[in-house]
Amino acid sequence: MHNVNWVALVVFVLLFALITWLGFAAANWRKGNLDQLHEWGLGGRRFGTLVTWFLIGGDLYTAYTFVAVPALAFGAGAVAFFAVPYTIFVYPILFLVFPRIWHVCHKHGYITAADFVRGRFGNRWLALAVAITGIVATMPYIALQLVGIQVVIGALGISGTGVTGDLPLIIAFIILAAFTYSSGLRAPASIAIVKDILIYVTAFTAIIVIPIQLGGFAKIFAAVPAAKQLLAVPGPHTTGSYGAYVTLALGSAFALMLYPHSMTGVLSASSGHAVRRNAAILPAYSFMLGLLALFGFFAIAAGVAKDPQFAEGFKEFGNNFAVPALFLNAFPSWFVGLAFAAIGIGALVPAAIMSIATANLYTRNIHREFINTNPTDLQEAQMAKWVSLIVKAGALFFILFVPTKFAIYLQLLGGIWIIQTLPAVMLGAYTRWFNDWALLIGWAVGIATGTAMAAAAHLTPTYPLAIGGFTFPGYTAFYTVILNLLIAIVLTPVFNAISTRRAPFDETKAADYFA
Repeated sequence: MHNVNWVALVVFVLLFALITWLGFAAANWRKGNLDQLHEWGLGGRRFGTLVTWFLIGGDLYTAYTFVAVPALAFGAGAVAFFAVPYTIFVYPILFLVFPRIWHVCHKHGYITAADFVRGRFGNRWLALAVAITGIVATMPYIALQLVGIQVVIGALGISGTGVTGDLPLIIAFIILAAFTYSSGLRAPASIAIVKDILIYVTAFTAIIVIPIQLGGFAKIFAAVPAAKQLLAVPGPHTTGSYGAYVTLALGSAFALMLYPHSMTGVLSASSGHAVRRNAAILPAYSFMLGLLALFGFFAIAAGVAKDPQFAEGFKEFGNNFAVPALFLNAFPSWFVGLAFAAIGIGALVPAAIMSIATANLYTRNIHREFINTNPTDLQEAQMAKWVSLIVKAGALFFILFVPTKFAIYLQLLGGIWIIQTLPAVMLGAYTRWFNDWALLIGWAVGIATGTAMAAAAHLTPTYPLAIGGFTFPGYTAFYTVILNLLIAIVLTPVFNAISTRRAPFDETKAADYFA
């Protein structure tokens, strides 16, 4: 691609060495018995407001976010800014729903969303559906974190074919696997603090320095094509890009907190109050995300796509190379190393949490439920540790041997799939009115319909829903979860009428949902 940037590489490696040490040292931070699953997989539920803020922020705002959102702005323009209202919509949901879930899970020792569904509805198959959905939806998400690392490694000038080209990624995987195995959730929690400081330093420096270099915001926006600065005005009989923008924001917001890694971050908090306080202060990340999205416009104004020295980078990584090219163009090598380390570490934190979360799901809701129904604490924790390694190895295999576009397609499908757990998890936090079998059928129809709609739309996130001569392009996940919910509402009284069960199963009580 180009010569190795040795100064940037040294800074990058030194910062990676720091977080590697932190990852292993975290085993002794707020020390607990890591042979118990709640200690290894939830940090003992002892993280206060500040640590939870870094952990959830590091969990939700991933390396792929930092690369992909500016890349979308660079390539497609204003539609990329849907990520800002999307993350704003998330926090009222977090404030209202998840303290209730935290309280009931703390009361009954639930570690996963599927644990809660099992206890609330008493249906092992509904809990299995929630667990499998979480695992399948998260796997490509982990792979995409490794894409973020791939991009910055390539931008540092390290390239090649075969084992030589893949070696840095393999080393990063080994580091991630080792400290996750030894320290559990404490590792990404401690590393998230360093990662977020680096990201904030990088973002605020860039938002000041680059516009000065480019002659100010007026010149930047003058250089951006007008078609990219605003959403296209809808034609007759369609909501056009407006409908897609709104449903992408709403659907993504409802889906985000249902991902296993989001739930793990919430359940690791020390109290429901810590969750509420985070809902109030996490919007700081939304502000930062808006700044990051502007980097796509900065890259257009800087003309990095036309610069011959970046031609190979764009050829290999597409628009995902826009941010690395922008930083290589604007900053000295030492700061490039810091910025790239922020992105690389920003991949390790969520990848670690995701692998822990999927391991928790498998261990609690598949292995314990269907294979070894009475494991010891040590057996349960050891199983989760091994599964976390297998999950990361699967993600690495995917990136090394499967074209990246398939990981992107699967991640888009993941959003469609995970939102189908909303009625059982989010609404289950408020009511036991729904029949468990009605919820399971609604889930199955939502999964099948969403997958079919995504395939019909050539694996793009939006589907042109046609009703009565009007077309409503919108996020497939948003449409299908409405269908899922309607089916559950219609079938609940039907199944309740024919059920021989005298009263709905529920091992929780109303008081369990409050402090």
